[in-house]
Amino acid sequence: MPVTSLRRAASVDDYRELARRRLPKIFFEYIDGGSYAEVTLKRNVDDLANLALRQRVMRDMSALDTSIETLGRRYRMPVGLSPVGMAGMYGRRGEVQAARAAASAGVPFCLSTMGICGVEEVASTGVPPWFQLYILKDRGYMRELLGRAKAAGSPVLVLTVDLPVPGARYRDVRSGFRGLTGLRAFLNQAQDGLTHPRWLWDVWVNGRPHSLGSVTGALTSGGGAGDFLTWIANNFDRSITWADLDWIRQEWDGPIALKGVMSEADARRAADEGVDAVIVSNHGGRQLDHAPATLEVLPGIADAVGDRVEVLFDSGIRRGSDIVTALALGARAVLIGRAHLYGLAAAGEAGVRHAIDILAGEVRTTMALCGAATLADLDRSLVRAARPARLPEPPE
Repeated sequence: MPVTSLRRAASVDDYRELARRRLPKIFFEYIDGGSYAEVTLKRNVDDLANLALRQRVMRDMSALDTSIETLGRRYRMPVGLSPVGMAGMYGRRGEVQAARAAASAGVPFCLSTMGICGVEEVASTGVPPWFQLYILKDRGYMRELLGRAKAAGSPVLVLTVDLPVPGARYRDVRSGFRGLTGLRAFLNQAQDGLTHPRWLWDVWVNGRPHSLGSVTGALTSGGGAGDFLTWIANNFDRSITWADLDWIRQEWDGPIALKGVMSEADARRAADEGVDAVIVSNHGGRQLDHAPATLEVLPGIADAVGDRVEVLFDSGIRRGSDIVTALALGARAVLIGRAHLYGLAAAGEAGVRHAIDILAGEVRTTMALCGAATLADLDRSLVRAARPARLPEPPE
């Protein structure tokens, strides 16, 4: 059903359609797409859809509690906003708007290293963000970034470790986001922007500067987002090993969550190394294509680490029942990326807040219909594989 206004947005899928209409094609395709043939991207969503939840009845559901304590803080619901690069190109100072929406909903917001807004600007909202960091070749600048995050009051460091090289994304080539240079790139972006006047006025005209706030000081030349993306691509450190965690700990004394864990062996090693949480994530299907869905590996990882570290879940969440399913299969909380970015692109802070409200309502409804009054009531007995309906044989 077509969505024509914010008031009619009833789901995350509705916000996706609103975002598609409002954004220039290069930016919508960048966030909506995955790597190569997008097999993993599709698996993330399909695996969640292909599980069934058991409905339970005649239980007292008059007092539902969705609050959760994770990584030393208490939140109203088991959801956080994932770090998303260049979110400030989807709404005016987009990271700030998303952080405000998260704060009003009582959930955490995680700022990407590649955010348009720097950590100081986001922290000025009054609720310092979790801070996501890539391992960069320039350890001196990494030290500076960690110092800035600490000074801003960031309570959690999210260390993303599944990006030694960026995955290839066909959609970005087809849209002209990658591959075009010089005049061709300028003309492609200009045409794209001019055909989306609301975005042009809100973001391109009034949302400046369009630099990546956390890494501005590391560049030797100023310029647009392309300069920063080139710098980032050239500075991911492919040589990282578990030994690098020792260096991180020397610079960061707060909780550390390792994002991008997709195997039981890596999860156990992370627990041995003393991290506080692992985030089961395949980067939203944007890195290794043909990798398993995050839901497929979640139960095994949760079993492998037990209560040694917290297990968070990322990739594929589109509705509240997905959140309940992930919690029942071993996640302590989930992070949502595209689900909140579609809201940001459609309607800024109000869109993010409404997208979170939609998911929160769906979580409460799903819990009530499953007979789970608290998050502790969610366990694997509530989940089973969906099977095709078996119709009775017609009489002879």
